[in-house]
Order: sequence, then C-alpha cells, then structure tokens
Amino acid sequence: MKTLLKVTLAAGIFALAAAPAHAEQGDWLFRLRAINVVPDEGADITPIGGGVDIDTSVMPELDISYFFTDHIAAELILGVTPHDVTATGTALGDVDLGDVTLLPPTLTLQYHFNPDGQISPYVGAGVNYTIFFDEDLPGGSPLTSIDYEESFGGALQAGVDYRLNERWFLNADLKKVWINTDVTIDAGGLGLVEADVDINPWIFGLGFGYRY
Repeated sequence: MKTLLKVTLAAGIFALAAAPAHAEQGDWLFRLRAINVVPDEGADITPIGGGVDIDTSVMPELDISYFFTDHIAAELILGVTPHDVTATGTALGDVDLGDVTLLPPTLTLQYHFNPDGQISPYVGAGVNYTIFFDEDLPGGSPLTSIDYEESFGGALQAGVDYRLNERWFLNADLKKVWINTDVTIDAGGLGLVEADVDINPWIFGLGFGYRY
C-alpha cells in the first residue's frame, strides 16, 4: 500500500512538472494561503500507556494547480508545520517530548463546479507523504532521543475560489489529512518507548491565487 501511494504521488508530481505551460484546456493556478493546522491526535504508547497532545500551528502554505480541463485539476500542496508534542496521562505522568516539524506534501485531484463563474467551489481527494525533521527534545529532559517514521495517508479537500478579475482570486480551503507515524523514544535507563501516533489534522486556509 505504501509503495502504491508513493508511486501515485510521484506520478502526480511528474504530471504537474511535465504539463505544458500553455495547454488548450488548462491553466496554472498558484495560491498562497495562511493555514491553521489543528491535529486530531491520538496515540497507543507502550509500555507506559497514556495519550498525546499536539499543539496547533499557523503557517503559510503554497499550492500549485494545473487544470487538465475546465473542471478537472491536480493540486500540489506544499508547506511545513512545527508542533509541540506532549505524552499525557502516562505511567510517568505528562512527558514533554519537545517539538518536531512536519513536511507533508499533498497531491489532490479536484473537481471545480463553476470554473467560469465569479464563485467556483471545488472538492478534491488524494494522498500525502509526510516527513518529520528537526526533532528537538527539551533541555534537561531525561529522554535521550526521539525518532518519527515517515507517513503515507489519504487527504480530502473542499474549498471555494472567488474571482476578483481575470487573474486574481480569493480562496478559502478546508482539508482533512491522515498522518500516522511510529515513534521510538529512547528513555535512557527506562529503555525504549514505542508509540503509534495518529496526527490526522484539519487544515483551515485563507489566501489568494493568481491564474497563469
């Protein structure tokens, strides 16, 4: 399943890169959004039990869309989001796991309901591939190291473009992205702690777009 998702994502990125700049039935659309990433988190932590709390993050997001037809488009969504992570209610109490940054490029295939109108709603579905980096344990932590495994998952999207003129648009967008990672924590003398963590954020975005 992971191989299939990786091939699908790679093929979509290749299709965006290889698409002609001036297609007869297509357009490029570039959007810049401010996004609020709200994790819908949960965890299974062994052997100390407990759950997880992951804070929200507000960051910029860039996306690039290519319209194969007036109604059908592929969108590549790019952005990074830092989060503070805490293991809660464990046998050791609440444990500060520091912070980590997520890079979750997401590719969706969209249907635009009213592409020539001033108001054009759309829906989309696709896949995401999430890389975790800059893991940073808090100073003085008894933990020695923490590692997050990369993630493949699905994505759903709904939004609307509001046409200001032939080139410029306002945009509102909502995404649900499924992100699951296996986390390995070296707790020093306490040994290894394993966690199966669901992040599964809701992503709310507002911004503007430029059609080329």
